[in-house]
Amino acid sequence: MHVTKGDVVSVEYTIRLDDEQIIDTTVGEAPLVYTHGQNELLRGLEAGLEGMARGAAKRVTVAPVDGYGEAHPEGVFEVRRDRVPLEAQRVGAKLETTAPDGRVVFPYVAEVKPEVIVLDLNHPLAGKILVFDVRVIDIQREGSRLAEDSTPAKRAEA
Repeated sequence: MHVTKGDVVSVEYTIRLDDEQIIDTTVGEAPLVYTHGQNELLRGLEAGLEGMARGAAKRVTVAPVDGYGEAHPEGVFEVRRDRVPLEAQRVGAKLETTAPDGRVVFPYVAEVKPEVIVLDLNHPLAGKILVFDVRVIDIQREGSRLAEDSTPAKRAEA
């Protein structure tokens, strides 16, 4: 069986930046479970998983356009330090604020300067090439689950 649209797929992964820095992994933990073709994953990762067999492993490189998008300079802005809570005045802190148009936005602290805090509305992985080492743990197809549920033993349990 190979991964196709509509399958419920269990995947083990490790994500690296293109400099090999590991940023996340499920190795040794519960796998990621998603429905293939439902846009639950980054487009580039889902495309790389298409057609893989149960137990197969490979490296999938995802360009920014198929990942978290390009970084947009207009999403980076400075605010006076006194407008940011003291406990959030550290690189990586996530904030919630209201944009001038009234939308709620979630910038993160990109830089702390003596007079200002640099906030970034881009996703922290925007503009980055992501490298996924993936292994397909399991594939469940809707038809196969229905067939399993309709075996005489399953029907007797109902």
